[in-house]
Amino acid sequence: NSCCFINDAKEESINTIFEMARYKEEGNCKALVLAGCLAQRYYEEIDEEIPEIDICIGTTAIDSIANALNEFFINKKNIHVINDIDKLAGVNAPRNLSTAGNYAYLKIAEGCDKYCTYCIIPKIRGNYRSVDMDVLIEEAKDLANRGVKELILVAQETTMYGKDIYGKKSLHILLKKLAKIQGIQWIRILYCYPEEIYDELIETIADEKKICHYLDIPIQHASDDVLKRMGRTSNKQLREIIGNLRERIPDIILRTTLISGFPGETQEDHEILMKFVNEMEFDRLGVFTYSPEENTPAATMPDQIDEEVKNFRRNEIMELQQDIVFDTTEKYVGKEFIAMIEGKISGEHAYIARTYMDCPGVDSNIFVMTDEELMTGDFVKVKVTGTNDYDLIGELI
Repeated sequence: NSCCFINDAKEESINTIFEMARYKEEGNCKALVLAGCLAQRYYEEIDEEIPEIDICIGTTAIDSIANALNEFFINKKNIHVINDIDKLAGVNAPRNLSTAGNYAYLKIAEGCDKYCTYCIIPKIRGNYRSVDMDVLIEEAKDLANRGVKELILVAQETTMYGKDIYGKKSLHILLKKLAKIQGIQWIRILYCYPEEIYDELIETIADEKKICHYLDIPIQHASDDVLKRMGRTSNKQLREIIGNLRERIPDIILRTTLISGFPGETQEDHEILMKFVNEMEFDRLGVFTYSPEENTPAATMPDQIDEEVKNFRRNEIMELQQDIVFDTTEKYVGKEFIAMIEGKISGEHAYIARTYMDCPGVDSNIFVMTDEELMTGDFVKVKVTGTNDYDLIGELI
């Protein structure tokens, strides 16, 4: 299942294809199936250059995998299933949980209508299509019945949910319905386009106890000149959004991502971004160096930045963010939180856990010291007793 969002992801996907192809010679591989974005975008080139791949399944053809395999084993001919990019594929079968079981991702929409100048997503994932709310509720109930306690809502852009099928932004309505499902204790929202955050959504996050006071709002930059070339919002609007969120939800945790070295980014632009990061004090932050993607406007913009400069600027931002986070984590010492147990540390009287402040796989942990026997998925009350760089250390109360 492949990605081609940026060059690094493309290279990783291709390397993995060749790694898997070895099993045709060294193992018992009977068919090599390439699914996802790389298949959608490059299936014609793949047919010519990587003959080891037997089946290409595009981004909207997940429901065709079984039939494609059956056909391949009968006819032994390469198969492409590349459907309309704006189809909303659905599989009429229970989900297999690929996560640990205590949390699961709930994909609420597919595609994006934003057409940011650096981004290829609309061309490989199609226009924005929301999943019907009743379908999502049923899927969430099934996950809860199987022991899932945290739902993580994802899409290429979550804040526009429902506008295409209900005529208005409806994420707040979906959240209220999900919060009523027995067994679900945390609901977390990722990939919120900051300028699309609206009042009813903020009120719902503030009022519903099950919704984590946590938002992932990728802003990409803070210089108005760079934001304009990106096709994004303004510095002023970003400040207003962040200020509004923190005023109405004082304990909210904000995660963001930035791009360093966007075409035409000057040293002054970089310093504006550094100043913004320093002032906003994001709780969680990651930085990507700009990756020119073919068939995007930004790839042909003048004044492309050298890789060395991109990396230097990225490292400067991350060093600043490290100082911010280390200062912030010290403030948590002595405070109490509810944490979800993720697993036990082998040979230690300690468990790995997460508070509402941390999304699995991307954020930090809290290490909980106790002699008690706990299970993955248990919710416990902990007191923070110390820090370890980005992580917290606590004891069971």
